[in-house]
Amino acid sequence: MSLATKVQNSLKALTSPKANDRVFDAVTFDRAVMKTYGRFPLALERGQGCRVWDTDGREYLDFVAGIATCTLGHGHPVMVEAVTQQIQKLHHVSNLYYIPEQGKLAHWLTQHSCGDKAFFCNSGAEANEAAIKLARKYAHVKREIENPMVITANASFHGRTLATITATGQPKYQKNFNPLVPGFHYVPYNDFEALKAAVTELDGDRPQVAAILLEPLQGEGGVNPGDRDYFQQVRQLCDETGILLILDEVQVGVGRTGQLWGYENLGIEPDIFTLAKGLGGGIPIGAMVCKAACDVFEPGDHASTFGGNPFVCGVALAVCQTLMRDRLIENAQTRGEELRKGLAAIAEKYPNLVSGTRGWGLINGLVLNADAPVKSIDIVKAAMAQGLLVVPAGPGVVRLVPPLIVTADEVKTAVSLLEQAIAAIA
Repeated sequence: MSLATKVQNSLKALTSPKANDRVFDAVTFDRAVMKTYGRFPLALERGQGCRVWDTDGREYLDFVAGIATCTLGHGHPVMVEAVTQQIQKLHHVSNLYYIPEQGKLAHWLTQHSCGDKAFFCNSGAEANEAAIKLARKYAHVKREIENPMVITANASFHGRTLATITATGQPKYQKNFNPLVPGFHYVPYNDFEALKAAVTELDGDRPQVAAILLEPLQGEGGVNPGDRDYFQQVRQLCDETGILLILDEVQVGVGRTGQLWGYENLGIEPDIFTLAKGLGGGIPIGAMVCKAACDVFEPGDHASTFGGNPFVCGVALAVCQTLMRDRLIENAQTRGEELRKGLAAIAEKYPNLVSGTRGWGLINGLVLNADAPVKSIDIVKAAMAQGLLVVPAGPGVVRLVPPLIVTADEVKTAVSLLEQAIAAIA
C-alpha cells in the first residue's frame, strides 16, 4: 500500500459516517474547534513511555513528545503520583498568599542555575512576555532609557502573543497581525558583527538597546545551534554596555540539550532566561528566572492568576527531581549521540534528499537539501505512516525531540522507521 493511500485511508476513517459511532469524530471536532492548527489525520488517546496509541489502537513511537515537552514521556509513575497527591491536597490558590510548592520549585531552579529569582506563569510566550517587561522596566529605572529596544534574531521563535510574535524574527508569523508592538530589531543569528553594528546604530548618541533576546539553539527556526564564540562575544558586549542578555530556553531547557540548561553549551550565563515546555513534563507551566540585579519588579508590575499554583509547581518539582535522580541529562547526551549517528547514516545513504544533521542532546534535525524534491512535511507524513511521529522545523528540517527517557533500542527503531519513510518517497 502506498504512502498516499495510507494517509488517505486514515483521513477517510476519521471523517466517515461510521465515525459518529466511535470515540472520536473529526467532523464534530472541526465544527467546534477553531482551525488554528493544520492537523494531521491522527487522533491520539493514550500513551506509555515513548509510545502513543491512536483511537484505532495503532501504536506510534513518539519522537515529538508534545514538541520537546514530555520530559518523562507518557504515564510516568512519578508524574502520576505527583498529580494524584497534589490534586488531593490543594490544586489552586491565589498568589495573594504564600504557596509552599512554588517556593520549593523556585529554590530548586535557582540552586541549579545561574539565576536568583523566579516568576511563574503558564507558557513559554508568557515567560518571554515577562522577560521583555522586566527588561523594559530595568532600562527605564536603571539606565534611564526612554524608548527601550530589544534585539532578536532572524529565524527565531518566541511565542504567539503580540509582543512575542513581534520578537519572533519570522515574518510568516506576523502576517495580518499589524500593528505590531514597537521596540524590536532583528539581526542574523550567529553573526556578531551584524549584532554589534545594530547596537551601535540603535544607540546613536545615547543608549537605546535594553536587551538582546536569543535562543541558545533555534528550534522552530530549523534546529540551529548557537555558536560558542558568538555567544561569548555577545556576553562581553552586554557586560560592556549594560545591555541585558535574555536567553529563551523554552524548548532547550531542562536537560533537552544534554546539559541542564542550553546556555551551559555556550560557556556563558544570561541575565535572564525563560522556561516552559519540559519544565512541567506536559503540565502547563512557564517560568522567568533572573539574576538578583535584574529584579526590578514590584507588587502590581506583573502577575498571573494560574502561574505557580500548587498543582503545577508540585508536578514540575517532581519532574526536575526525577531528571537528576534518574540521570536523564546523561541519557540525553548518550541517546543524542546515537541518534545523530543514525541520522548521519541516512544522510549518507540519501544524499539527493538529505544534506546532514545538527543539534544537541535530544533536540536534533535532519536537514534536507535546498533543492530536494520533498519538504519536511512530506517526510513527517511518511514517518507517521511507518509508525513514527516526528515534527517539521521549517520546510527544510525534520525535528526529532523524544522524551528524555528514550532508550537505545527506541533510538535504533526510530532511525530504522525514518529510513523506511524516506525510502518510500525517495
